[in-house]
Amino acid sequence: MLFSSVVFLFIFFPAVLTLYYLFSFSRACQNVILLIASLVFYAWGEPLYVLLMTASILVNSVLAWVVQKCSGQGSKKVVLWITVGANTAALFVFKYLGFVMETMGLEPVSLPLPIGISFFTFQAMSYVVDVYRGTVKAENPFYVGLYIAFFPQLIAGPIIQYNTIAEQIRHRKSSFQMFSMGICRFTAGLGKKILLSNCFASIADNVFGWSAIGTERMAIPAMLAWLGSIAYSLQIYYDFSAYSDMAIGLGLCFGFKFPENFNYPYIAESISDFWKRWHISLTDWFREYVYFPLGGSRVKNQDFMVRNMLVVWILTGIWHGANWTFIFWGLMYFVFQLAERFFEYPKKIESKFMRHFYTLMIVNALWVVFRADNLYQAGRFFMNMLGINNNGFYSDLAVMLIRENLVFLVLGILFSMPVARNMNEILYKNPRSGIRWAAVLFYPVGLLALLVVCVAYLASGTYNPFIYFNF
Repeated sequence: MLFSSVVFLFIFFPAVLTLYYLFSFSRACQNVILLIASLVFYAWGEPLYVLLMTASILVNSVLAWVVQKCSGQGSKKVVLWITVGANTAALFVFKYLGFVMETMGLEPVSLPLPIGISFFTFQAMSYVVDVYRGTVKAENPFYVGLYIAFFPQLIAGPIIQYNTIAEQIRHRKSSFQMFSMGICRFTAGLGKKILLSNCFASIADNVFGWSAIGTERMAIPAMLAWLGSIAYSLQIYYDFSAYSDMAIGLGLCFGFKFPENFNYPYIAESISDFWKRWHISLTDWFREYVYFPLGGSRVKNQDFMVRNMLVVWILTGIWHGANWTFIFWGLMYFVFQLAERFFEYPKKIESKFMRHFYTLMIVNALWVVFRADNLYQAGRFFMNMLGINNNGFYSDLAVMLIRENLVFLVLGILFSMPVARNMNEILYKNPRSGIRWAAVLFYPVGLLALLVVCVAYLASGTYNPFIYFNF
């Protein structure tokens, strides 16, 4: 079930919200309602695989309890490795088995991919690891189930560590202010998804589709290739950050505070800075549960630091999907981050604009690899972008697409920068200004208008894909 769907907006969410606040006298009853609603939410699109998620909850709950009960460090480590093995085995079977068999020249097994398996498996695994470390205590399966299955962040994150939500499950406090903030955040995310991401998705999907056909027939012009790559860069940002906005907003509606997952990544001035701003919860997860346990950067031998970075980036690529494009994508980020660490060349570039430009060019190029069906198509697409595929530069089709979507392209580029945040800061610092009072009056009206427009787009059957459902 998509957040950006009529069923969710007008049936599921209002029903859950009503039941939740009818039982505001009992936190236990509210938690039961949220857990049942979350299982229904997942079963809506995955009626069979809800059993897989339930099994993940029960198995990891038992393993966490066993880890806590073990007295010896050796036995605890054995249980911990069993935990890692069981979770990665589930990921391997459903996500990577077919790819490995195909790579080995065997007839691949085709299994439908359980939606969000990478997200809820990582959360389940981190819970047991935290119990092993002693940072949290083993909980009963009910609380673990709500933590793993909670529908706002179930399918695409943010990936939340149990210690950030444990207290909230039992003792969170709801308020009208939190609820109103949540509705506003959700509506803003919905607008980003429906009006911006879906627009860019239409452009990107068409251009990459034409490029795949043109591999055997005719190459697309450079101008069109660049438009497609930029559209995809905007699509994946607004698609994923919009989902995070909606997840954080829904969490606030039920009294939960989730960590931020994006911090304007396209204003970054280095690749390292980009990954401090993009999908923050995934970066934090790999740093906390892979990079630091391997020794991180605090090792005497720099070779070990390089190895640790390599492991993290290979796993990051693999996490995103079973395709050589994702592995290559992760390896290239490893190469660029390693180069920045050893040569410090972003710091040596005096011009802030040039640092920013360098980062955007690399990120945009690597999104092409991420989006391509295979490495061959990615290579042909790069040749088109560079004009070395006998493809020419100018494209009437590109001009037409730019004209038809100019407003959305301008808004997409504008709001990928902290324009809205800076405006809020200005208004906050000038509480008596007439502009602030005008904003207070028109803000809810604007959000209501945005919601109406989004619903109208949904009712008309507008193109509505979601990238991270594949992960």
